Amino acid sequence: MAKTSTKAANSEKRNDETIKTALSLEEKLERLEILGENIRKPDMPLDHALKDFEEGIKLARSLEKELEKIQNHIEILMNGPHAKVEERPELELFDHQE
Repeated sequence: MAKTSTKAANSEKRNDETIKTALSLEEKLERLEILGENIRKPDMPLDHALKDFEEGIKLARSLEKELEKIQNHIEILMNGPHAKVEERPELELFDHQE
């Protein structure tokens, strides 16, 4: 019976990890905001705040990597697959010079 419960626990752990990695960019951002709000609560126990902080750091790093991938993909789409890495796409989204 111990083997069955160990297998179930390992399977549940893998499912939790899959769920965490399957979160969309928006869901990760939302979770990061919730964690930040939780940490700021004055009645939050220190051990819970530390766990939330650790999860937030992991999420932030994951988001940073994901955003880099998206940025690289956009650069490839804008400049073509043979463009130099230094070349940035000229989107002019925020340049409203009139």
